[in-house]
Order: sequence, then structure tokens, then C-alpha cells
Amino acid sequence: MGELKNKAISGVKWNAIGRFSTQGVNFVIGLILARLLSPSDYGVVGMVGIFFAIAQTFIDSGFGSALIRKNDCSDEDYSTAFYFNIIVGLVCCVLLSVASPFIAKFFNTPILKDLIKVMSLNMFVSSFAIVHTSKLTHSVDFKSQAVVNLVTAIVAGVTGILLAYNGFGVWSLVLQHLVGTILRVILLMVITKWIPQRVFSKSSFKYLFNFGSKILASSLLHTICSNLTTLLIGKFYSAKDLGYYSRGSSLATYPSTNISSILQSVTYPVLAKIQDDEEHLIASYRKIISMTSLIIFFGMFLLAALAKPLIVALLTDKWLDAVIYLQIFCFAYMFDHICSLNLNVLYVKGYSNLVLRLEIIKKTIYVLMLIASVPLGVLAICISSAIYTQVAVVINTYYTGKLFGLGYFKQVQDFIKYFICSFVSVVPAFLLTFTELDSVIQLIFGGLVSCVVYYILLRNDALLKEVFVIIKNSFFRS
Repeated sequence: MGELKNKAISGVKWNAIGRFSTQGVNFVIGLILARLLSPSDYGVVGMVGIFFAIAQTFIDSGFGSALIRKNDCSDEDYSTAFYFNIIVGLVCCVLLSVASPFIAKFFNTPILKDLIKVMSLNMFVSSFAIVHTSKLTHSVDFKSQAVVNLVTAIVAGVTGILLAYNGFGVWSLVLQHLVGTILRVILLMVITKWIPQRVFSKSSFKYLFNFGSKILASSLLHTICSNLTTLLIGKFYSAKDLGYYSRGSSLATYPSTNISSILQSVTYPVLAKIQDDEEHLIASYRKIISMTSLIIFFGMFLLAALAKPLIVALLTDKWLDAVIYLQIFCFAYMFDHICSLNLNVLYVKGYSNLVLRLEIIKKTIYVLMLIASVPLGVLAICISSAIYTQVAVVINTYYTGKLFGLGYFKQVQDFIKYFICSFVSVVPAFLLTFTELDSVIQLIFGGLVSCVVYYILLRNDALLKEVFVIIKNSFFRS
């Protein structure tokens, strides 16, 4: 068990290094591109996001998660998944290319016809890397993934900046992603040194499909609903409106989605190894929830408090309309990790059917809320998304409560302290934004004061001390 814990800590460390270094590079590159490009450029790409998100979901088909969950994967299993992923990737590429004229007509944006054809190549190329990524995740090797993702981000980012600087406009974003995808596939193949066998096993496919199909269905529902908003904004509002919405949403994902994704990707294979020890599994899960909340709540509240000076300092005044969207999304996304980790436990225990049922219930509610809010404007759409997050938390925790005795109110007890302390800590930073101080000063001073207040409030908290010990042992150990 000690070895497993060490693997988990190492996995978190290298996943954190990889993700935050990669996201840091992407963040800086995104800032540069936002200055070189217009909100409309981002809006045009955002219009078709739903189609490519759906395609990517089909390409994976839940096979990646199925491979990670299976403790005795053979080359036969990996090869079967590899060939299936490629076939689906090719089909998606062809279908998107054929559909491109109709999608362009739907949005009344002619340039989308050619953009979609080039972007569809991403889908086919990315299908080659799913199995290689699963192999590294299965072995909790996040160090190799960190290197690959960082190199890819730098090369792709520099490509996008050079293209944008030379007047390629929206094509800069498209070609940036394509270059990144190609490079990532090549590097993963080199690092894993895995070559598929010339075999396609029916029994392997049956196992992978039986488990993966449930994940596919639930992921598909989640993907459609998550991207349906951008589709409707792109259809009924302007590309500029969609650009503000997308920028606010993307900025809010940095502290929340990245941290929860780090823990989720690491804990899934680790928890899968202790899936038969339910007591240990649930205890570990509760600790993960608390530890994640300690970090995410503070990060999201601080981001919301300093949203205006952050956007002014980083993106200039032309993006000011995105401030309110960013603040609302901060509140929505700060609970996203609770939803994700609840589903993680259900997946680990093999309840993929239940997850599918949950997704159907939640997404039905989401679509109804979205339809009701669309006529009221983009702001109303954002607010409905934040409300939906709370609904999703209640539904997800209801079933973990029934199955494991870990319901909503018990989970609230694990994180409520960090929610309240985080809110109180950022009040000084928020008040500072109403002064005449320079936006950079507001960011630095407000952030420092909030960090100090947060530490004072939690200085005797055992979990905070443990986090410091883990960081010290993981990152500063000689």
C-alpha cells in the first residue's frame, strides 16, 4: 500500500508539473494571441467547438478508461483499441469534411467551410495517440506525459504566434492546434516505444466496448450539453459575444479544471487498484475531495475577485465585457471537481450504467434550463450554467450516498470550511478593485493579502499542513 501511495504522490507531482507548466505556456501564448487577434476570431472557432468535441468523444469511445481500469491489459487489448480508434477517427474526419458546407451555412459564416476541413485532420491524427496515453496513465507515468505536453505546447504556441503576427487571423488558431496534435502523437510514439500487433481480438473488443460504451454515452451527453451553449450563442448572437463568453469561460477553467483533472487522472488508476477495499477507497476519496476543495475554492474566489484588473492587465480594455462572464464561471467551476470525483468513484466500482443514467437526468435538466435562458441573453445563459452546477452536485452525491453512505450533506461537511474561509479571504482583494490603483498593483497586492488571510484562517488545519508536507517532500526533496 505504501508503494501505491508513493506512486500516487509521484503521479500528482508530475501531473501537476506537466499540466501547470503546459497551461502556463498556453496561458502566456493565449494572452499574446488575444492581443494579436480579435474576439470575433475566437468566436468563429468557438462556433464549431461542439462538432469537434463530439467527434473526439467518439474517437476515444471510452476505450481509454476501460484500458486504464483493467489491471491485466495485454498487447492484444491495446492493439484492438488502437485500430478501433483509428477507424473511428477516419470516419469522423470524413463526416466533418462532408458536413462543412452545411455547418458554414447554418452559422452564416462562409470561412467555416475551409476551416472545418483543416480542423477535421486533427481528429484523425489524435486517434493515433489514445492508446499510448492510456499506457502511460495505466502505469501512473505522468512524467513522460508532462514532457510531451510541454514540448508540444511550446512548439504549437510559437507557430500560432508567428502566424497571427503575419496576419493569418483565425487560421493561426486552427494551424496551431494541428501542429500541436501531430507533434504530440510523434513524441508519444517515440517515448512509449509501443507498436501495435497485427491483431484485432473480438473478445478484447467485447470487454472494452461493454465498459467503454457506457462511458461513451455519458461522455457524449456531457460533451453535447457542455458545447451546446456555444452553438446557440454562435447561432443567435454575434461572434464577438461568443468570443467574450469563450474567453471568460476559458480563464475560469485554469485553476479549477486543471487541478481537478490532475487529481482525477492520477486517482482513477490508483483508486482502481484498491476498488475491492471499499472502506479504504471511500476514505481516500473523502480526503481527495477535501484536499482539492482547499485549493480550488480559494483559487476560484480569488480569480473572481480580481477578474477586472486581471483582464485589463493581460488582455487590454477591449476584453472588458468578458469580466462578468469570468466571475460567474468562477462560481460554476469551483464545484466541478466534486461532480467529477463523484463520478470517478462510480467508474472505479464499475457503475458505468448508473453514470449513464445520471448523465441523462442531469443533461435533460441542463437543456431545459438552457432553452429557457437563451432568449434572455448571454448573461442569463451564464447564470443558468452556474445554477445547473449546484443541481449536478446534488444529483451526483445522492447516488454516492445511496451506494456508499457518502451523501450530499456528508460531503459538504468535508469542504464547507474551505468554502467559507476562501470567500472571507478574498474580500480585501475584491474591495481593492474599486480603488484607483494600477491594475497590476491590484493583482499583486490583492493576491498577497488574500493568501495571507487564507493562511491565518487555516493555520491550524491538519489537511493544510499535510498539503505543505507533500509539496515539500515531492518538489523540494534532495
